[in-house]
Amino acid sequence: MDAVRNSTFASARAAADSTARAGVRDARAIAAWLFTCCALVFAMVVVGGVTRLTHSGLSIVEWQPIVGTLPPIGDAQWNEAFVAYQATPEYSQVNRGMSLEAFKGIFWWEYFHRLLGRAIGVVFLVPLLWFIARRRIPSGLAPQLFGTFALGALQGALGWYMVKSGLVDDPRVSQFRLTAHLGLAFLIFAVMLWTAFSLAYPRARVDDAARVPIRRYAYFLAALVFVMALTGGLVAGIRAGFAYNTFPLMNGQVLPPEMFMIDPWYLNFFNNMATVQFDHRLLAWLLAFLIPLFWWRLRSAPAISRRGRIAANLLLAMLVVQLTLGISTLLFVVPLPLAAAHQAGALLLFAAALNVAHALR
Repeated sequence: MDAVRNSTFASARAAADSTARAGVRDARAIAAWLFTCCALVFAMVVVGGVTRLTHSGLSIVEWQPIVGTLPPIGDAQWNEAFVAYQATPEYSQVNRGMSLEAFKGIFWWEYFHRLLGRAIGVVFLVPLLWFIARRRIPSGLAPQLFGTFALGALQGALGWYMVKSGLVDDPRVSQFRLTAHLGLAFLIFAVMLWTAFSLAYPRARVDDAARVPIRRYAYFLAALVFVMALTGGLVAGIRAGFAYNTFPLMNGQVLPPEMFMIDPWYLNFFNNMATVQFDHRLLAWLLAFLIPLFWWRLRSAPAISRRGRIAANLLLAMLVVQLTLGISTLLFVVPLPLAAAHQAGALLLFAAALNVAHALR
């Protein structure tokens, strides 16, 4: 009887161990897939920045999620696309006389931006359906993943809503829609990255109450980086980076006299180059103070994991890189390579802040 009992126990334990190993493998596979999707979203943000900086975003005047997957083929289709662009305010007010070859140059950036968005949708949805069909999604995670896919679909619609704002009288997209488009990209990236981290690094069982303040500090920093990215969207939207190209002062002033020249006063925070750039600078200064302070406090905090300390070092290093990129972009009056790198750096800094916050859960 004891032998039978021991054999049953051993079989049950072996089955449980096998199930646990399979669960770990599934979690790692899903995490790797989500990390890949994060990398694609990162590429999407960079390409989107280049598209904006090269003034390519208004070159495709229709939103065709399926048919638009194929670019123009042959002279007839290229001429048709060019004629459609020539009917836009951007052509008549900014690019009048542009050649077909020059049009192709801006067309390809916008086309690649949209194609990359479609590719992200496929890379996200197809593996998701496969994982579900194979019953490899952990319990309760599927609705969150479908919600993330819905956010991606919303992002595509929001992108077209943004483009439409520049196809009317003023050939510039709305800075509010641009900022919303950028902010949603950051949000989608954050959801996928946090989920991937949770699968790759399961939550520790022990939670030291003494770590609560430093953990809240980390969450606050991640939120602050996100807000700073939104102010960067406003800077890009009204092209405020082309003004006040001095540092640390703004044309010799701490507070430019033009900061509240628009009436009513609150519109300055969205439409005034001086105010919008000042806000972005102010948040950068704030992070330049708070992140080193966080790093110093974490060094003496109790029970911080090795991952948490490495993540804090990466956050501090990424802050230095991003501040350097931001100042250089400003001083050199927004050259394309530096400006694109600065936008990429914003997402990497956000990822570093999320990594620290997750490591301190």
